[in-house]
Amino acid sequence: MKQSERIQVSDGSVIDPGFTQQVLQLTGEEVMSCFQCLKCTNGCPLAPEMDVPPNKAIRYVQLGMRDAALAADSIWICATCYTCSVRCPNDIDIAHVMDTLRRLAYQSQGDATPKAHIVHFHELFLDSLKQYGRVNETKLLARYELKEGRFLKDAKLGMKMFFMGKMSIFPQKVENKEQIKLIFDRASKRKG
Repeated sequence: MKQSERIQVSDGSVIDPGFTQQVLQLTGEEVMSCFQCLKCTNGCPLAPEMDVPPNKAIRYVQLGMRDAALAADSIWICATCYTCSVRCPNDIDIAHVMDTLRRLAYQSQGDATPKAHIVHFHELFLDSLKQYGRVNETKLLARYELKEGRFLKDAKLGMKMFFMGKMSIFPQKVENKEQIKLIFDRASKRKG
């Protein structure tokens, strides 16, 4: 969208008329049918921790407030537990919208987003699942710490977990690893 198509309103907010349509195209969710009943927010277990509750995030999308929606810490706090989606009387998959907002925020800001470490953790977590069929905590922790430039910051905790038998140096064996590979293959086909 061209910068000239964005509208600045008196309170300093910027309206991006194409944002609502973009979210609709990416999610297939009719966010305009939300009438702000608050069932999503009232059921959300993380709403007290959010700067922008789920209903307000949806409202930002409805109003084309791209910058406000993508800057909200809430899109990163959302656990994607689907409580909001189940409670919605208009069958809006709010969790899917929140996930899409996360992706858009990361796409627009990349590693400059203040919450890039969350994206890095998710990517490494999924890589571990794909490679071993389950998460190898030791490798996940080591790769995450390296990626974030915090090498050995949590080494003391890792050693404590290792000696308590909570972490293993070697990945656990998983039966039917081929089925897990099929799940990832199907997901990538749907995504792509």
